[in-house]
Amino acid sequence: MVAMSSPSGSSSSPRLLMIEDDRSARESVSAALSQMGYSVLGRPTGEELDEALVSFRPDLAIIDINLPSGPDGFALARHVRASAGIPVLFLTAADGLESRLSGFEAGGDDYLVKPFAMAELLARIRAVLRRSGRLRSPVLEVRDLVIDEEAKTAVRAGQTLDLTPTEYELLCALARSRGKSVSKAQLLSLVWGFDAYDPN
Repeated sequence: MVAMSSPSGSSSSPRLLMIEDDRSARESVSAALSQMGYSVLGRPTGEELDEALVSFRPDLAIIDINLPSGPDGFALARHVRASAGIPVLFLTAADGLESRLSGFEAGGDDYLVKPFAMAELLARIRAVLRRSGRLRSPVLEVRDLVIDEEAKTAVRAGQTLDLTPTEYELLCALARSRGKSVSKAQLLSLVWGFDAYDPN
């Protein structure tokens, strides 16, 4: 069993609210994040946003900028920050400087442009959660194996493992899978950054 510490110190997984109109992108990214131990709620637009914030209580909102209906991502980010006070990560194809600046002015904590490598998205999510105090020294435990992602150490049966950076990331990816099978393609994306996600 894999346990990941939450901001409150409980064993519950960090909760991510993803607002992305592209169904394929939303489902594939949500599945990958769920595989890594996150609880994910995906929505195509910002409709019923307040209900999601109250019922799901996300720790982080991942928001696309260009949405087909309702407020755009910038407006949603401002609303999320004002009403829930949680961090926002923009995940969008809008790669211009003006869009990036507008994202940060709207309260965004980070900004990642499509296409992207899943490994980078995971790293940015963890960084934003740490900075916001919603992820404190995440520790993965699998039987006698303990991985401290803050210290980047792995200890098994009381003995520290001597791992290369790649071996360490591979071990983390497998530990986060919570006993589920992980395909070769997923490992290539999560650890080495191959086959970047390009929802467009």
